[in-house]
Amino acid sequence: MPEQEKFAVLRAARRIWAISPVHGDMPRLRALHGYVAEQFQDGDRLIYLGGMMGRGGDVAGVVDELVSFRRQILARPRMFTIDIAYLRGQQEVMWQKLLQLQFAPNPKEVLPWMLQQGVGSTITAYGGDPAEGIVRCREGALAITRWTGSLRAAMQARPGHYQLMAELRRAAYTDEYGLLFVHAGIDPDRPLDAQGDTLWWGSAGFASLDHPYGEFLKVVRGFDRHHAGPAMSAFAITLDGGCGYGGKALVACLDPKGDILDLVEA
Repeated sequence: MPEQEKFAVLRAARRIWAISPVHGDMPRLRALHGYVAEQFQDGDRLIYLGGMMGRGGDVAGVVDELVSFRRQILARPRMFTIDIAYLRGQQEVMWQKLLQLQFAPNPKEVLPWMLQQGVGSTITAYGGDPAEGIVRCREGALAITRWTGSLRAAMQARPGHYQLMAELRRAAYTDEYGLLFVHAGIDPDRPLDAQGDTLWWGSAGFASLDHPYGEFLKVVRGFDRHHAGPAMSAFAITLDGGCGYGGKALVACLDPKGDILDLVEA
């Protein structure tokens, strides 16, 4: 896969606004967008740290809000599509795999596990019924294909939704290698292009990162499995307010060296 299809590069960033996972909570996302819109300046960049979908009660509304705010920000002078980045998180990975469930070797086991992780709200958002999915998994590949096809068609029918999913990247970084942005973490012992699923499922190594990762000054993640709130160390930043798990959504404004200039919750 070409480099530009794996990773987003935020170029000439004066400041970077990083939005934590919102997990289907549209009102909290809209509140963060309202704040960012008021504070956004020339040279600012915007990144979503994954976990936009799943768990919450208005997944489709969240994606509508993402599409709408994207248009609003890109309408500003000197803003380009490459100045906004969207990371693939756990929920987005599961959704993409769910749309290909018919190819899974054990769909009768995979779908119940996905539902336990919160993908059911995304299924419902696009007109599907998780219980029907369980039935279709018992009926075989053809029945699953028809079910997932209806979900894909429903997503394609929502303006901008399918196109936004095509914009998802594994990770993002600033062009001077000051900051690396990931969804859930990294394995400090592996290079970026060999991280694999660690980027969305995380690893124990992130919490104990005591040195720069490669050329990057700091690594910023949006998802912490413990949802312990925002945390900062010399080489790592966590922006997880627990949205979707009873907590709040966060947006942080960072300078190119990773210093937090502003931190707001909704």
